[in-house]
Amino acid sequence: MKVISKEWLKASRDDMLIIEQIIKQLNKLIDVVKVLDLNDGHHIERELMLVKVKTSKQYRDEVQQLSNSFGGRIIDASENILIIEFTGASTELDNYLKSLNNSLVVEIIRTGASGIGRGDRVLKI
Repeated sequence: MKVISKEWLKASRDDMLIIEQIIKQLNKLIDVVKVLDLNDGHHIERELMLVKVKTSKQYRDEVQQLSNSFGGRIIDASENILIIEFTGASTELDNYLKSLNNSLVVEIIRTGASGIGRGDRVLKI
């Protein structure tokens, strides 16, 4: 069985010359088999984010409700801290952070976007 690792790189589409240069540089790498621009077709893009939030009894229910409304899932809870997991489009995760009181945020970990072609679109070698 042949195993291939996929790397996802997100770049702004504002300057096509930059995108072309990125693709050319990636293709120069010895281990790169193929570079595919998912923006050339329909694709699904998601990002994972973990947020550590300070919560007093006063704000705990509010933070839980807000997190639930954005599709968050509490994966760890202690007396004063909640760790919340989110998976979604980068803009959705950004919107959650904008709606959360910054003074409550202890730590944020984000994976960056990952993507896959929709339907029968497959990376073929």
